[in-house]
Amino acid sequence: MPLISPKSAPETRRSDHTDTYHGEIIADPYRWLEDANSAETKAFVDAQNELTRTVLDALPEREQLRSRLTELWDYARRGGVWQEGGKYFQMRNSGLQSQFVLYVMDSPADEGRILLDPNSFSDDGTVSLGELAISQDASLLAYSLSQGGSDWRDWRVRDIVSGHDLPDTVGDSKFSGAGWLPDGNSFLYGRYDRPPEGQQLSSANLNQRLYRHRIGSEQAEDELILERPDQPEWGFGGMVSEDGHYLIVNVWKGTARQNLIWVRPLEERGPFTEVVADFEASYQVIGNDGPVFYFLTDDAAPMGRLISHHLETGERREIVAESQHRLLEVLMVEGGFVLHTLADASSRLSVVDRQGQNAQPVTLPGLGTVGSLSGHTDQSEVFLVFTSFLSPAASYQLNTENGELTVLWSPDLSADLSGYEVRQEFAESQDGTKVPMFIVSQSNVVLDGSNPALLYGYGGFDISLTPSFEVSRLAWLEAGGVLAVANLRGGGEYGESWHQAGMKANKQNVFDDFTACARHLAQRGYTSPQHLGIEGGSNGGLLVGATLTQHPELIGAAVGHVGVMDMLRFQNFTIGWAWVSDYGSSDNAEDFAVLRAYSPLHNLMQRAYPPTLLTTGDHDDRVVPAHSYKFAAELQHVQQGGAPILLRVQTRAGHGAGKPTKLVIEEKADVYAFLLGALR
Repeated sequence: MPLISPKSAPETRRSDHTDTYHGEIIADPYRWLEDANSAETKAFVDAQNELTRTVLDALPEREQLRSRLTELWDYARRGGVWQEGGKYFQMRNSGLQSQFVLYVMDSPADEGRILLDPNSFSDDGTVSLGELAISQDASLLAYSLSQGGSDWRDWRVRDIVSGHDLPDTVGDSKFSGAGWLPDGNSFLYGRYDRPPEGQQLSSANLNQRLYRHRIGSEQAEDELILERPDQPEWGFGGMVSEDGHYLIVNVWKGTARQNLIWVRPLEERGPFTEVVADFEASYQVIGNDGPVFYFLTDDAAPMGRLISHHLETGERREIVAESQHRLLEVLMVEGGFVLHTLADASSRLSVVDRQGQNAQPVTLPGLGTVGSLSGHTDQSEVFLVFTSFLSPAASYQLNTENGELTVLWSPDLSADLSGYEVRQEFAESQDGTKVPMFIVSQSNVVLDGSNPALLYGYGGFDISLTPSFEVSRLAWLEAGGVLAVANLRGGGEYGESWHQAGMKANKQNVFDDFTACARHLAQRGYTSPQHLGIEGGSNGGLLVGATLTQHPELIGAAVGHVGVMDMLRFQNFTIGWAWVSDYGSSDNAEDFAVLRAYSPLHNLMQRAYPPTLLTTGDHDDRVVPAHSYKFAAELQHVQQGGAPILLRVQTRAGHGAGKPTKLVIEEKADVYAFLLGALR
């Protein structure tokens, strides 16, 4: 790799700004980079992108990788089928389309017709679909749009028969789906007060309200269903029970898994019945038989269990008890339930009756992941997709009577995957915890420590990393690379206890688990420190930053995407306050001590760091780009070695969702060229 000395990095102004946290003075010399709209910040971004392009464009394999990634990506893909009102729906991409297209069909395997093509909304493909909701009679579609990757959404309504949009426009929505009412003439949605122009990345998102929009009316006329100005951090998700009799409100607070459930008869305007009145556990509504509601919960069951609750009597019964495997998902169908569990981070399916008895296992195609599980409480028709590291997502129909899967559609991939294999191994963390890790490589991989390897992780917010196919990773494998995906504490692979073991005061466990996986790969001969790269995004970007600062000697290169790097100020921007449930807050003295100890920005020192590539989007209103800006500037300032520290800022891009295919390919080409150049 062409090495760029630290002196070649742009000169970035350092101020004398400081803050005092619980008696400790903390320098913040790049505080000015938090102003994304200033001319100085924009000049900083331009200079960083110029340096990054100088390095990456000079890499000999970069163009070859871009070309190969384009070839690999060019295959038809389809999401899961779902049914509503006798019609079937599916998202599809012919190969290189910027965005997936929504189809409507008359049968599950029908070729159907295009209902909504977001590729027609912008020339550069940066307008993407957010959420979708079909009315119960399948006459209307409510859909939300995102501009440039923003979390802000604008809702539109389309007539499904004619394919034309109605005049309705509903804006200022964020972190909300749409819940149609049985009349098919109105839907529920959540919205915030939109920040003033220029303050989208600096204002906190608080005081969400739940509204009802009636088709054909102006948004100003929408009915306010629920607000709690005394609880500005509460958010509200509104839905109607499938039988059309009850309004159900899920009350959430940040990213905490604990939530409230409120229910009342649909057309009443009186108080809600507080089925779950305290933020003590996670409750997910599965369905109802009249006044008997079913919930998937981790209340008194960290691995999850299924219970019933009678609205009128308050009686609760356990339907499916907690087991040794994480109960991840439950689908209520005619006569019973479909149970989706995780066993060592891979999917298992079974069908039980309404009493939770007579379990019938479903034979899946292999070690992989079930996704897009869909069906209705009064029907036996169930749809899903299945994917693994070496098999692209295929869509299936499940017969709940005999447990058989029928393939509805499978992709035709031109690449030959027969020469690769997947293993699952367990690393031992610092405290003795066994940490699972999937390892994908060529079948004849030589364990002599010379292979370039990429270790990917996340470790937070109860999110599980299960086997899934990402076509871009084939380019890495074809180049002789080894891929490792770690299932760290903080995730949800082993239930709520596993999650809590990697949050707040326990966050260091996540970084220890990741370094244990790095050491395991070297000890087993898959790679060695100089050939090992690490990668992660968002909370996984924090993981990369913390690992880089704590153990740079264990890695040969680092790639961090849209990372949370400033752990003392994250709560001050957009939705950052919502992460306090997982991280704690520097406003609290005890939390501050923990955060200060691992915050990537605040633990850099004068030393040699390995080659590092940081990526972000200038419109990221979830993890604001200032995290990456400040970390990159400080890392360039303290770098004592000759390895490049690069910042790649994508314009008209947000946190990642909805990014057009061409831009994704360009970024992947940069990442893999950077890693191969650094690790070989």
